[in-house]
Amino acid sequence: MILKPDYFYVLLGVVLLMVALMALRDRHNPRRYSSALFWAMYASIYLAGERMPAVAAGVLMVAMALIAGFGGVTLGRYGSRTPDERRASAGKLGHRLLIPALLIPFTTMIGSTLLKDVKIDGLFLLDPKNTTLVSLGCGCVLAVIAACRLTRASPLQAIREGRRLIDYLGWSVVLPHLLAVLGLLFSEVGVGKAVAYLATSYIDMDTRLVAVVVYCAGMALFTVIMGNGFAAFPVMTGGVGIPVLIGVYHANPAMMAAIGMFSAYCGTLMTPMAANFNIVPAALLELPDKNGVIKAQIPTALPLLAVNIALLYFLMYR
Repeated sequence: MILKPDYFYVLLGVVLLMVALMALRDRHNPRRYSSALFWAMYASIYLAGERMPAVAAGVLMVAMALIAGFGGVTLGRYGSRTPDERRASAGKLGHRLLIPALLIPFTTMIGSTLLKDVKIDGLFLLDPKNTTLVSLGCGCVLAVIAACRLTRASPLQAIREGRRLIDYLGWSVVLPHLLAVLGLLFSEVGVGKAVAYLATSYIDMDTRLVAVVVYCAGMALFTVIMGNGFAAFPVMTGGVGIPVLIGVYHANPAMMAAIGMFSAYCGTLMTPMAANFNIVPAALLELPDKNGVIKAQIPTALPLLAVNIALLYFLMYR
């Protein structure tokens, strides 16, 4: 293969390392040393990749959690334009501002559909096991190039703007990485079996409705805790879905899994742990309330969860 995810991991590591250097040189950052150390640690994980021992990676993640927990990651100064200058620039560029943003999904779609089987000298152009991920990486690189060309800014300015966004997001940038590890850990230590024991021991699931409510609500609750529906799915499916809904009530596995995941997404709407969905938009829009997105989504999430419970109850045998 010619393009594989490792190349983009290294590129991301280089960007994070530059962010660390900028934070270190920013004298207006009250905790520039700890902020720089935090981003340098995160960069080293991407730069070293699989060559880094698992224990070393774990120690780094724990150290990063301690730095963030004690308030060691703070904002600096970025030399941003004034609101009037931003409006003037936006008015000049107009709808062309959408080009870099649209390049990302367009390139991802083209790469994952039309280019997935393309070979050069017998080698796949894109890693066949990670076609979508590699296409996304290519789209992001093209978007940066297009943005620099459109605004006539240097690549260094793109790094500066990236640093500003990363600093606004803070420790939540690392959250998806940590939650993925947490989901794997939960699966390895048998949390699903523990949930099955607790659910069957303390909740009377002799009625189908109660079992369905426990499964769907538990899926949403675990997603709220873990911030990731894919991490919650094996826990609740292994604890309640398979032994109770399928084993006792003979539910259709496909129907149970589909509605169960949809219930998990209801939890995604209600948790700050889902940083990509709820914290990042608040930072991008510079909302005064970091939980504003969550507060706006809760009135949708709760009724939707109730609808999922009803759907699974009536459709579980289809």
